[in-house]
Order: sequence, then structure tokens, then C-alpha cells
Amino acid sequence: MTETANARKIAFATFVRRALDEARATRAWSGTEVSRRTGVSRQTINRWVRGDWASDPEAERVVAFCEGLGLNPAAAFAALGWDRAATGPRTGQAAPPMDPDVEALLRRLVDPQVSDAEKFHIRETIRYLAYRPTLPVDVRKRGNQAG
Repeated sequence: MTETANARKIAFATFVRRALDEARATRAWSGTEVSRRTGVSRQTINRWVRGDWASDPEAERVVAFCEGLGLNPAAAFAALGWDRAATGPRTGQAAPPMDPDVEALLRRLVDPQVSDAEKFHIRETIRYLAYRPTLPVDVRKRGNQAG
């Protein structure tokens, strides 16, 4: 492992450890609660804390972790040595446009005026939709014809 890669791992591990310590101290969140609120598994978070990863963390998971804790993802990106303007490491493409409804949900998730209960329901609904089986194409067509 190169010295730069090792330094990045240490910097990111320090960032994650501090974020966890702050969540425990200010919100009394356990590791399980941090995982639930961020959508990042405890195993992944523990690997990040140990610096035990062979390839860079996925940008989407880093963003989810930061947003779930109310942190700016740019700080995590800086610890990883990523360009803050990029969506992740070594990406040469711009992100595809996001659906306006999804943008509205994401804004609600980071809005301090929105209750934790509502944020919980938004996350649970998103998780349900993200992992449900995809309907076959012919079933979707029949639904469109019925209406």
C-alpha cells in the first residue's frame, strides 16, 4: 500500500471516528442507531473506522453517512482526497439529472425543521422501494392499460 493511500485511510478513519463520537455524545446514538439513520451498515462503518478497505468507499455511502449525521460530505471527501466538486473518486462523467420528487425528499431529510419521525418514515419508504422486486414489464403494461 502506498504512503498516500495509507494516509487517506487514516484521515477518513479519523473523520468517521469523530463523527461517531459526536453522535454518541450529543445525540446518545448507538452504532446501530447511526447505521439506521444513515443507511450505511454497521459492518461498513466499522471497516471505515479500522481503515480496512481495499478500494475507496462508494461516494453514495459516504454522502448518506454524512447526511444522516448532519455533516457536510465535502469534509469526508477531503479526508479521502477526492475533489469536492466531483461525485466521487475518479469519475469523469456528470451525474444524471435527479427526479424532482427525489430531490424534494432529500431536502426534507436534511431539513432541521422536519421531525425525526418523518425522516424515519421517508427513509423506511425509500429502503422498501429500493429493495423490492422489480415488476416484470408485461405486468406494468397491464396496469397502464387498466387505468
